[in-house]
Amino acid sequence: MRFPFKLRNGKGKMPGFGLSMGLSLSYLSFLILIPISSLVVYAAKMPLKDYFGIILDERVVAAFKISFFSAIAAALVNFVFGFIIAWVLARYDFVGKRIVDACVDLPFAVPTAVAGISLATVFSANGLLGKILLPFGISLGYSTAGIVLALIFIGLPFVVRTVQPIIEESDAALEEAAASLGANWFQIFVKVIFPAVLPALVTGATMAFARGLGEYGSVIFISSNMPYVSEIVPLLIIKKLMQFDYLGASAIGVTMLIIAFIMMFVTNILQKYMLKGRQS
Repeated sequence: MRFPFKLRNGKGKMPGFGLSMGLSLSYLSFLILIPISSLVVYAAKMPLKDYFGIILDERVVAAFKISFFSAIAAALVNFVFGFIIAWVLARYDFVGKRIVDACVDLPFAVPTAVAGISLATVFSANGLLGKILLPFGISLGYSTAGIVLALIFIGLPFVVRTVQPIIEESDAALEEAAASLGANWFQIFVKVIFPAVLPALVTGATMAFARGLGEYGSVIFISSNMPYVSEIVPLLIIKKLMQFDYLGASAIGVTMLIIAFIMMFVTNILQKYMLKGRQS
C-alpha cells in the first residue's frame, strides 16, 4: 500500500501540517516570542550610550562574573556526577533504585525557595553538615561556594534525564564486539561509550548552565548577597525593579537574553558537529 505522504525526506508532509504548525507558532508566540520581544522593544528606548553605561557598570560586571563562574562550575560538576548517576540508574539494578531515580527529579518538584532554605539550614555554620565541614575550613553557607552548591542542586536533573535514555538505548553488542577484539574497559569507555553519550551530555550540561545562570530563588537563601562578592545577576535585576529602575533592569535582562541565545546557538552547532563526527 502506498501512502500519499512521506516522512523525514523532505518530499511530503503528514496530514494536518498547516493546522499543527499554526497552533505551534501561536502557542510559542504567546508564551515566548511576544514577551521576549516586548522586553527588547522596551530596552531599545534607551540610547546605546546609556545601555553600555548600565552593562559596563562595575557592580553589574561583578554580578555577571559571579553568575557565570558559579553556573560554569556547577555545570562542570553535574557534567561528571550527572553522567555517573545516569550510568548507575541505566546499567545496574539494586535495592532502592526507584527511590534514587525519584530523588533525581526532586529539584524539579521542590520550589526553589524551599531548596535554598533547606541547603542554607544544612550547610550553615550551625547546620548538620556545616558543623562537620567547618573544622576543615570549608564554609558552604552564605558564601560564593553556596551559590555553586545551589546551582548544582537545581541543575543535576537536566544532565541525568538527558543522558540516561541514551545509555539505556545504547547497543551493548558494540561493547561486546570491542571486548572480543581485545579492548579493555578503559578503551571501550573512551572509544565506544563516551562518544555515544557526549552530545547528550553536552546538551544536558548546557541546559544546567543556562538554568543556573538565571536561578534566583534557591541562591538568595544560601548566599550572602553582598555586592561585588556574592550578588548574582537575577538578584541585581530584582533590586533595580524595586528601585523603579525599569530601563536598567531591562538592559540587564536583554543582555542575559542575548547571552542565552548565543549559548544555545553554539550548543546546537557543537551537537551537530559531534553527531556528524560519530556518523563519519
